Amino acid sequence: MAFLGIGLMGEPMVRRLLQAGYFVTVWNRTQSKAETLLPAGAVVAASVAEAVRGADVVISMLEAGPVVGQVIDAALAALPADALWVDMSSTRQSEAQAFHRRLSDSGRHFIDAPVSGGVGGAAAGTLAIMAGGSAADYARVEAVFGALGRPTLVGPAGSGQVAKLCNQLIVGATLNVVAEALLLAQAAGADPAAVRGAIRGGFAESRILDVHGQRMLERNFVAGGQVKSQLKDMQNILAAAAAAGVTLPLTELVAERYASLAGSHATADHSAALLALEQLNPGCRLGSAADRLS
Repeated sequence: MAFLGIGLMGEPMVRRLLQAGYFVTVWNRTQSKAETLLPAGAVVAASVAEAVRGADVVISMLEAGPVVGQVIDAALAALPADALWVDMSSTRQSEAQAFHRRLSDSGRHFIDAPVSGGVGGAAAGTLAIMAGGSAADYARVEAVFGALGRPTLVGPAGSGQVAKLCNQLIVGATLNVVAEALLLAQAAGADPAAVRGAIRGGFAESRILDVHGQRMLERNFVAGGQVKSQLKDMQNILAAAAAAGVTLPLTELVAERYASLAGSHATADHSAALLALEQLNPGCRLGSAADRLS
């Protein structure tokens, strides 16, 4: 198989595939990033066409929909007939549907399969994988997905992106609500760490309160999921909502919060929602630790 895009997520995902016994040819725009996988057993290709030539399955994990489209353009002439392209990037639903049409029209197959779980989930092989495509195509790669995490077929092509957007809608909103809760606790005179401990196990418990609540208390904003990625997701959610004819007022507010950080903290962890909140509340700061940004 070929794996295109060796970034924060792509590298640990390829390592999981290699550990599971798959033969993987990798490509990345900056070749040195792909070369870090040579000792693990990957083959490094110098071009997209070289990477996909002879591959029955191609996985892409790229920055955004337009980049995925460009890479498909570069690959198509070398892509074997009946090959299955699995795009695990986060794109717009309309983009995923366009990729599906293009590949189907050329005799190939397509699944959109974005993931949730971050770099830690990629390294541990515990990603939530939301797949959109036909049942037959899904069956071809279900075992591959199993090496990476927990896959679910959620509907036809484009549906994986819808599921990911629903996931990110909840993640983005919850990050901001956790920041508000902790900042309120401190501003009102309570111990925010103790408040977090007290409400864990109740209805307010969540993975975000657990992991990112602690990050906020420590002011550790070293990136897992980045602010710029969360903002892109919020914008894609609003585009999908507009296409579906629904209004999402809370998501609009969350998008504004992340947009306010895009110029100054684009590559910080998305738990930096706390920093956006503190900008609205001059003189109110959670804890006394220095900000960790890198």
